[in-house]
Amino acid sequence: MSNPNPPLDREAKRRLAIIRHVEEFSGNVALTCRYYGISRQAYYIWYRRYQAEGVEGLRTRSRRPKTSPNATHAEVVQKIIHLRQNYHFGPEKIAMYLARYHDVTISRSGVWRILKRLDMGRLPASQRYKRHDKRWKRYEKQLPGHRVQIDVKFIEPIAGVTGRKGGRNKYYQFTAIDDCTRLRVLRIYPRLNQKTAIQFLDYVLQRLPFQVQVVQ
Repeated sequence: MSNPNPPLDREAKRRLAIIRHVEEFSGNVALTCRYYGISRQAYYIWYRRYQAEGVEGLRTRSRRPKTSPNATHAEVVQKIIHLRQNYHFGPEKIAMYLARYHDVTISRSGVWRILKRLDMGRLPASQRYKRHDKRWKRYEKQLPGHRVQIDVKFIEPIAGVTGRKGGRNKYYQFTAIDDCTRLRVLRIYPRLNQKTAIQFLDYVLQRLPFQVQVVQ
């Protein structure tokens, strides 16, 4: 007999972890989306499904095109234009993004034909590829302890490993990084609440060899 509620797929677990990160820890959608590298639009699509259908609404859905593969809906074209103009994505990355976050199936060549038709096949010189060492300049402070950033992420339970009561243990990794020295402090907790957050902050202040001025 088939299981009416099969285990969540990997992508669904990730979506659930992101939603719980907002609800249980950060309370800030924009910061959480930036941390996980997703758009707020994608987050709210998942969140609306989660509210309407619960965890089942987060499962990966079929990516088969709902209309003729030879016709591209105007809304899809607008999404391609948006990704090209605002994020400078190439055809392959645009196709991957649409499939993952919008359940839209379109080939890399299909994206390229649309961009070429719209005269967007070639990015302006200011937006073209740059060597990695020239593309990014790491943000950092000049003084140790001037700003310490703290974040937390949910650690997926290990398959086949159960807790004392038969359930799968859940853990949360707290991480603190000093913007100047990049010195890092990590600790694992079985719960995510105000008490563990305070415990971790006290631990960080004890471990860092300099005075902390600002915690973000």
